[in-house]
Amino acid sequence: MKVAAYAEIAEERVLDPEAKDVFIRVLIGPGDGAKVFHMRRFRVLPGGHTPHHAHDWEHEVFIISGEGKLETPDGPRPFKTGDVIFVDPGIKHQFKNTGASELEFFCLIPAL
Repeated sequence: MKVAAYAEIAEERVLDPEAKDVFIRVLIGPGDGAKVFHMRRFRVLPGGHTPHHAHDWEHEVFIISGEGKLETPDGPRPFKTGDVIFVDPGIKHQFKNTGASELEFFCLIPAL
């Protein structure tokens, strides 16, 4: 079992060369013994973005603060604080911060 303040969990810069100004905290992950889901908290600076990518698993996202757009094969999908996003497996996507403040979101993925 784990109870922790998220601010006490180390934040790391996402080093993927296709990412810009993105930081991650693995809130619950393999080091905690999580065998089914992993929970991550992302922070994206204004003008920043995650890599444009696809993967074989779904993930669920909750926008904590900020605004942006989700790049999809069907075009950009705007989002804002309080929105939830479901990304289907195999769909190419990218989170972009289009606002003047930091974008923060939780992202849940399966433990692989």
